[in-house]
Amino acid sequence: MIWGARQVGKSYLIKDLFADVYFANHYLRIDCSSDSSFTDFVFKNTDLEKVLKFISINYNIQICEETLLIFDEVQECLPIVSLLKQFCESRREIPVIATGSLVRTKIKRQTSKRGKFAKKNFLFPVGKINQLNIYPMTFDEFLMNYKPNLFQEIKDSFESGRDIGDLHQTCLSVFNEYVAIGGMPEVIDTYIDESYGKNPNALNEARSILRDIYTDYLDDMSLYQASPESVIRSKAIFENIYSQLNKESKNFKCSLIEKNSKTRDMIAPIDWLTTARVVSKSCEIKEKISVPLVSSNESLFRLYLADVGVYGLQSNLSSNEFASSLYGEFSGYFYENYLATELVARGYKLFYWKGKRDAELEFVIEMNGRLIPFDVKRNKGSLKSLDEFRNHNKKDIAVKVSSGRLGFDKDNLVLNIPFYFVPFFLDGLQKGEINESLLSDKR
Repeated sequence: MIWGARQVGKSYLIKDLFADVYFANHYLRIDCSSDSSFTDFVFKNTDLEKVLKFISINYNIQICEETLLIFDEVQECLPIVSLLKQFCESRREIPVIATGSLVRTKIKRQTSKRGKFAKKNFLFPVGKINQLNIYPMTFDEFLMNYKPNLFQEIKDSFESGRDIGDLHQTCLSVFNEYVAIGGMPEVIDTYIDESYGKNPNALNEARSILRDIYTDYLDDMSLYQASPESVIRSKAIFENIYSQLNKESKNFKCSLIEKNSKTRDMIAPIDWLTTARVVSKSCEIKEKISVPLVSSNESLFRLYLADVGVYGLQSNLSSNEFASSLYGEFSGYFYENYLATELVARGYKLFYWKGKRDAELEFVIEMNGRLIPFDVKRNKGSLKSLDEFRNHNKKDIAVKVSSGRLGFDKDNLVLNIPFYFVPFFLDGLQKGEINESLLSDKR
């Protein structure tokens, strides 16, 4: 089962990078959003053998262990999701992939209905399927496609524990290009093609595609929601995330969305946005914390956009203004949203830490029982918030993410990581490759 928001590259991954390579001429893709004859049959017949016979006859294909079945847009035919259990238990030899943009939202809507509208016959096949989450492309994936030689140089530099040297400004420049367009594959593809073609308007061309995706996201919000009010609120929340993060307190504030509204009024639309994977929610933790991380106050949270390019689009800055703003007054918020996307793409739940007065750290993650705080700065910044964090919690490694160079402050146990090293650091952290040798004096 492939989960992911619209336009993150699910179909390309499944068909072009997998099916065409490993099942050439031996796969069938059924689009549940357009093939009404198939969906009508499945809604009336939930027996797997009958469904396989229908597919075999109507699509003239022999189904066996060498035939890959792809069910796309399965939010339009949820019985397919239930059938995955039967595939697992009785026809495990047949390879099957199911995917869709809003599957989780449709499932949640169907299973939450009550009374005569309840869908009691739908059961998600827990433990019967492998699940793969797809997110917008991270910076390292962008770099691997845009400038593969620079990608290898950055990767080798980080893994060998050395500063990037004279390439530092080049790396920051390419990184800022990524922040400007984000991680949507079609947007990146357009930008790379136009850039290689020496088109001076490459950024404008890429952001034009991004605007279309943005509009599609807004249109999708009318689907699978409980009420017209919820639709209106979800659109308003989504369109105001940039402004929410650009206020003194970055916490979500209901009154900026709808006058006199309460947090409870926004629970359903926020739940839709996070379930659809277009928004990520960061919960507050305070002062002394423990693992596993748990929100200290459910009514206090922050929202980030799932794609940093969409965040930039919400700023309403022109392409020229956007390039200069990355070093300006609000640049820290762009980089904060960037780090949120990198963490979410690696399966981390988002938490931010608050201390007394104005002390705060943008993110805290838990890794093998250790708490690792992240401080995001345009430049080096101070250690004031980190010192406050350590007044309440055990002194351990902390990470400062900025435009500065790679280095380790041994006295304060602070690892300074430039923005372009973040994905390599997080990958190494998850693989268990980031150990005390990373923090040696040579850094």
